[in-house]
Amino acid sequence: MAFAMICATCARADMCAADNEELESEDVTAKEALQGIWIDKETETVLFRAKGDSIYYPDTVNVPVRFFIRQDTLFLAGGEQTAAYPIDRRGEHVFNFHSATGEIVRLVRSQNPGDTVFFTLTQPTTLTYNEVVKKDTVVYYDSERYHCYVYVNPSRLKVYKTSYTDAGLAVENVYYDNVIHICVYKGKKCLFSRDYTKKSFEGLVPDAFLRQAILSNMEFSKADKNGFHFNATVCIPDGASCYMAGICVDYAGKPSMSLLEY
Repeated sequence: MAFAMICATCARADMCAADNEELESEDVTAKEALQGIWIDKETETVLFRAKGDSIYYPDTVNVPVRFFIRQDTLFLAGGEQTAAYPIDRRGEHVFNFHSATGEIVRLVRSQNPGDTVFFTLTQPTTLTYNEVVKKDTVVYYDSERYHCYVYVNPSRLKVYKTSYTDAGLAVENVYYDNVIHICVYKGKKCLFSRDYTKKSFEGLVPDAFLRQAILSNMEFSKADKNGFHFNATVCIPDGASCYMAGICVDYAGKPSMSLLEY
């Protein structure tokens, strides 16, 4: 059961002022009372753990989210958005909050010491390639022999994707992006060699999509009179949304790009 969210995005120029306002009006007593592990009253599943200034989720793919309580409202500050949850009731062992649709999520404090096992891994698991993937293709065109290489390299460039739990809590998954190197050789002569990241496709792929996307793959497609064609795929992790961009390297080693499909 997914709930709609109340979200507010602060402009970067106003972030410092917003943070100061948060510190001044934060209900520190309420934050301290929320510390601990909370489970869904109906399903008895572990929902989150409040520890310090952060809320942790049982799924280690999810990034901890900073939280604060102000004027009987729980705020989760993740990524570029701050989600607000009006509190219906809170006590030593009870915590209920409203979704934007008016429904109430009912939580109770865990009394099972064994529930800490869900949070033994405090660092999120990142989804990425574990090693370099190399692809090479021998191409014959106009009686000449060429060699095209594609190297998919894991990087340390983090990409955050926002999703929601069944209870409507905003969470972020973290992924590592890829750096993909392509090169074209004519015999021993290198005609073209370049690294590509998802930023290479700015102007072809919308900025809002790029922020949560990764450069997931690159494939050699064909060689024709225009040159050597590679297909790059920019995708939202764990989703069906992708853009495919074409890279054409001509026989003088000059590249060009175009959007092939969405």
